[in-house]
Amino acid sequence: MAITTLSSRQFNQDASKAKKAAMAGPVFITDRGKPAHVLLTFDEYKRICGGRTKIADLFAMPDVTEVELEIPRWRDLALAADFS
Repeated sequence: MAITTLSSRQFNQDASKAKKAAMAGPVFITDRGKPAHVLLTFDEYKRICGGRTKIADLFAMPDVTEVELEIPRWRDLALAADFS
């Protein structure tokens, strides 16, 4: 995995170079010499985040017509108190 470092000026002048570099590994973008941002491919971002689907993402997907969601009834969770 190659790590590339670009200044903000370099990034602004050649964003396509930064995107190509991100295919090989993370691109650190610096402001005044200090790392300020990281550019990743979307696949790498999903891998880092665990790739778990959030329910909000499912609702935002236009192709999803039905989402199964089991909500337990409260009476199934509650137990009678034993005062003996």
